Amino acid sequence: MRNPWLGVPLQDYEGHMESPGVEQLGPLSELFAEALALCHPESVAILGIAGGNGLEHVTASVKRIVGLDINPAYLDVVRERHSYLPGLELHGIDLADTPVDLAPVQLVHAALVFEHAGAGRCLENALRLVAPGGALSAVLQRPSEVEAAVSASRFLSIQNLKSHFTFIDPAWFSETLQARGLRLIYRTRRSLPAGKGFWMGVFRRE
Repeated sequence: MRNPWLGVPLQDYEGHMESPGVEQLGPLSELFAEALALCHPESVAILGIAGGNGLEHVTASVKRIVGLDINPAYLDVVRERHSYLPGLELHGIDLADTPVDLAPVQLVHAALVFEHAGAGRCLENALRLVAPGGALSAVLQRPSEVEAAVSASRFLSIQNLKSHFTFIDPAWFSETLQARGLRLIYRTRRSLPAGKGFWMGVFRRE
């Protein structure tokens, strides 16, 4: 079955994420900036990079930036928008299905990725990319009592993602990573419209 993300134009995704009542692009960018400031990596991988939201926070100290996404059209936009970034490498890959074979990095950032790609192969890929002593920062969406997991909006292609979304429990996620040798070193929350929220945890590989 064709992955629904291949049928979502980037302008629909970004328009939805910026629309009133959703307003998630800004908080996601800020959380990525927090992870960068905490970890001071020289190399970083962004899983589900989409249009490159947050890349403006990458400083000159980061020598290698790896972007992964299933939608090649998204990667084309990142390449055009952020061609000024040295060390930028982009890879089209289905993180839920295909093993990643890339050199590890000091920080792997995964924002709203496991909800769509699952915590099976995708999580294994994330962990494989974390270098010894490196970190994984994960942003998980918390549910609302009144709003659907995928909010209604005028961008109809987004609604095709509803059946492709599963909440990931932060407590379960933290315990799973602890068992794999990654220690929680930082966590924070962001409130969102309609009672939703983001939880971000940063985990260091011992």
